Amino acid sequence: MSYFENIRTFVRVYELGSMSAAGRDMRISPALTSSRISQLEEQLGVRLFQRTTRSLAPTQQGRSFYRGAMEILQAVQRAEAQVADSAANLKGTIYVAAPLGAGRRLIAPQIPEFIESYPQVSVRLRLTDRRMDLTAEGLDLAFFLGQPENSTLRMRKIADVSRVMCAAPEYIRKRGLPSNGGELVEQGHECLRLRFPGATEFQWQLSTPEGPKRFRIVGRYECDDGDVLTDWALAGHGIALKPMFEVAEHLASGALLPVAQDTPPVPIQMACLYTDGRQLDPKARTFMEFMITKIADGISAA
Repeated sequence: MSYFENIRTFVRVYELGSMSAAGRDMRISPALTSSRISQLEEQLGVRLFQRTTRSLAPTQQGRSFYRGAMEILQAVQRAEAQVADSAANLKGTIYVAAPLGAGRRLIAPQIPEFIESYPQVSVRLRLTDRRMDLTAEGLDLAFFLGQPENSTLRMRKIADVSRVMCAAPEYIRKRGLPSNGGELVEQGHECLRLRFPGATEFQWQLSTPEGPKRFRIVGRYECDDGDVLTDWALAGHGIALKPMFEVAEHLASGALLPVAQDTPPVPIQMACLYTDGRQLDPKARTFMEFMITKIADGISAA
């Protein structure tokens, strides 16, 4: 077993506070993770972690070794980056997550061009509207709309995304056209709600003359797939709050119409997250930079 791999494993266990989490992050089994730590402790002649069945904590020797280990890894990463920056040297697999709508419209169509430019790189794209845990899911990058919940992650903002509340002409004929968020709530309009694990109450943040304000909306339709909400809106079942790039074609055709335009939705940011505490892998960094340009162009064109 490589001494260097043992050090890398130690650093991830130290940073994540868990053998299993470090194993998922490095895509190795918990048994191999534990084995590498045991080998490193045997090589060093010290115990790096205090282990119980429910907890794991670094010892004083472990905390001291972490500082030196990070210097070693950072030096190796800098050296690798110097020789891996050229297209000819980019190889391996990039694990990426993105929201369903943005992934289908802005990211997935661009991946063939990226792979054609970097033929030794593979991309594993996972599309979901739920929040993703980069470490637990073994991801290199996660594109997202909104605010990150994990402050330990690094973020590259891509753009502010305009949003719109919209409904089909059939719905407006039946229920009327609300002019603002107050009427949306007071008149009990059927609002189509995006729900994902961990979501609690439903509030739409709208721009009012007094500034941004949250409106607690109601509705019988909810789903964790934003495209399903669009389909429901097109079928006349309610009002959807959508990023402009997801419904631009339906607005242009008249299949959907803007509603409550006196209080438009507050724009939402689109950004890319990656794990803190280590230099971003060159192929992942190259993919991120490539996609940031493509996504920004797609958003501005909507």
